[in-house]
Amino acid sequence: MRKLTLLGGYFDFDNKINQIELLFIETQKDNFWENKKKAEEIINKLNKYKKEADKIIYFEKIIEENNKSLKELENTIEYDLIKVLEEEVVDLKKEIELFETIILLNGKYDENNCILEIHSGAGGTEACDWAYMLYRMYTRYCESNDYKYELIDYQDGEEIGIKSASILIKGQYSFGMLKGEVGVHRLVRISPFDSNSRRHTSFASVEVIPEIEEDINLNIKEEDLKIDVYRSSGAGGQSVNTTDSAVRITHLPTKTVVTCQNERSQIKNKERALKTLKNKLYLLQIEQQQEKIDSLKGQKMGINFGSQIRSYVMHPYSMVKDHRTEYETSDVNKVLDGYIDEFLDSYLRWSIKN
Repeated sequence: MRKLTLLGGYFDFDNKINQIELLFIETQKDNFWENKKKAEEIINKLNKYKKEADKIIYFEKIIEENNKSLKELENTIEYDLIKVLEEEVVDLKKEIELFETIILLNGKYDENNCILEIHSGAGGTEACDWAYMLYRMYTRYCESNDYKYELIDYQDGEEIGIKSASILIKGQYSFGMLKGEVGVHRLVRISPFDSNSRRHTSFASVEVIPEIEEDINLNIKEEDLKIDVYRSSGAGGQSVNTTDSAVRITHLPTKTVVTCQNERSQIKNKERALKTLKNKLYLLQIEQQQEKIDSLKGQKMGINFGSQIRSYVMHPYSMVKDHRTEYETSDVNKVLDGYIDEFLDSYLRWSIKN
């Protein structure tokens, strides 16, 4: 059986080929298209498995060719060939690492767009400024990774920064890549707002949910919703909507709150807010079901929204550390400029072991 070592484990090539064959047999059945939704799911899975298998074949071919070239060097030294091989090894390593990341993104909604929300914690000006720093970090990350983003809601802080922001991030695997950011982010620094230059600790929370395009069959009663309309605020410029069209919807039984202000009409904002609410309630329902299963099995609960996941320390030393994966770096400014790929990747690799 052919198994390739990946991610500290194995990619079972033969098993993947068997799954491809079984899925292909399904597509040949006469009644295959009777259930269009199921048929599309099978085709998408089949195409995904084919791409993975083709990539493995490609890697094997390149490695085999490089091994042949290395054997040719046993009896002679060709510096040009050595240089070419070194470059190919570096490029192949990058390709394999990217492939490993994609293999890790195998959750139900990992390929979806996502909605990322940032909320400032207690602490007034300090917390609002920290929330804005996180907002900037994530938008910079999107820009450097070719993800498009759209502002859904933006609540200014009373003096500076933001109380909260909600961003729709568009691009394949955006939810899968960013899902590990859920939790509380902690900043330690000398406050630029403190005349005595004292050290302050600030907190902000991040929530990430997938944008689910499929119809969600949830029975949401109208009497369970509290809908408020208010005047929009925003990041400035044309993005500010100056009419009373911003919408806040509170689902009373679960205390779930969603807001939207980026659309030009109250109706559009309400539609977007309701869609986001459905996504949140659907995921909450799945989470509650999983909690019941885990409690019956006696398993430990995973890291939930509200737990501290990462510290960003700017004084008395420089360090960003993820408390789950133990990955850390001393370059705080680079991280806050959006270079968080190493943190995202280390979380994905850590999550398969926990």
